[in-house]
Amino acid sequence: MHLLKLRVGSWRFAPTLWPTLAALFFFALTLALGNWQSGRAETKRALQARYDAALRDPPIHVGAALLDRDSVLYRKLEVQGIFDDAHTILLDNRVKNGIAGYHVLTPLRIDGSATAILVNRGWVAAGRAREQIPAPPVPAGQVKLEGMAVDPHTRYVELAHTMPQGRVWQNLDFARYAMSATGLTLQPVLLLQTSAQHDGLQRSWPRPDTGVAMHVGYAFQWYSLATTLAVLWLVMNVKRQHDGDVDSMSRKTS
Repeated sequence: MHLLKLRVGSWRFAPTLWPTLAALFFFALTLALGNWQSGRAETKRALQARYDAALRDPPIHVGAALLDRDSVLYRKLEVQGIFDDAHTILLDNRVKNGIAGYHVLTPLRIDGSATAILVNRGWVAAGRAREQIPAPPVPAGQVKLEGMAVDPHTRYVELAHTMPQGRVWQNLDFARYAMSATGLTLQPVLLLQTSAQHDGLQRSWPRPDTGVAMHVGYAFQWYSLATTLAVLWLVMNVKRQHDGDVDSMSRKTS
């Protein structure tokens, strides 16, 4: 069943119903996926712009109320409280300038609140042997910190869903850390500390990669596939007729 029949000179365009509907469905699907990835890229660009602007803005004070994660992401925060060293963990395999080490994460119990905020205090080099776990000093008493709020939910693959042993963790599973490991009520962000302290940790944080390039690449792939589908549909439905075929069709219609 043909949807329409057009002829220009020796060229004939006669798409059939079901292949056309299938092509239209997949064209709309790939176009929608491309638009979705483009939208994600724009959202991530806005986050990066917020990060750049936050470097000039005054910090947001963190108190007893739980923060709205999306509204403070990549914003400067200030908080005051006491470090809970009993729940310090070390994230393994963090390489800096070609040297293996750890990120040191310690919760800070917020003044006047039952909540805490997990602080990435910085990087420390690993010991000469794997058994030598570094123990950087933790400031005692009240401290006031500034830092950048980032998403604590890292994306990774684990071969086995097991609890880490001791203080060394391969990755940060934020929900597992909050509920199973500490029992603390944590603010929904990870604070990258920027305040200087005499603890021997290095705190040179790179500009966060929000994945804009990845989403742009995916959008390009989906748009390319949509374009390919449209071109294939046209090519498969446009045929050139030779003079003998045209004469034969003329006799059938006469």
